[in-house]
Amino acid sequence: MRRLLFTVLAIALVACGGPEPRRPVQSKTSSINASIERSKKLLALEERMIQQIITSDSLHDYSHSSTGAWYYYTVKNNVATYTPRPDDLVTLTYNVVGFNNDTLYSTNDIGVINYKVDKQELFPGLRNSIKLLKEKETATFLFPSSLAYGYHGDNNKIGVNVPIKATVTLFHIEKQQDSIQN
Repeated sequence: MRRLLFTVLAIALVACGGPEPRRPVQSKTSSINASIERSKKLLALEERMIQQIITSDSLHDYSHSSTGAWYYYTVKNNVATYTPRPDDLVTLTYNVVGFNNDTLYSTNDIGVINYKVDKQELFPGLRNSIKLLKEKETATFLFPSSLAYGYHGDNNKIGVNVPIKATVTLFHIEKQQDSIQN
């Protein structure tokens, strides 16, 4: 009896180990790394497409923005010095064209827009590009898909991962008090 009690007690002590955490069946890091690699390859492809457009366009002098877009001025205002700042209200028009020059949205489709800088929704490339223009300037921007409508598209005419061109005309900048004081 004593031996049986000792055996049961020994088994109970050995069986009372701490709980072991469950390990995941699969690791997700490989799918994240694959997504990163896909994005890098897509951006490199789109950058090559942009460089081909720039190389074949000898009429315009392209500049590169700090956010990753390429652009050239169609109409430049050398007199004005002020560019839009957050909270300013700007009046503008723009169109959206594919890299094969098919019009996705014309300026008539979009219309004239009154946009409060950095406070309203526009696609990322356009939001940043407006801040490069002065009143009465027009520029054409080349955006990789990551700065356009990205992996989602616009659920209408712009598909998944489509790089675009947009010609933007900034008509008027209404400065806000904070911008005027600075």
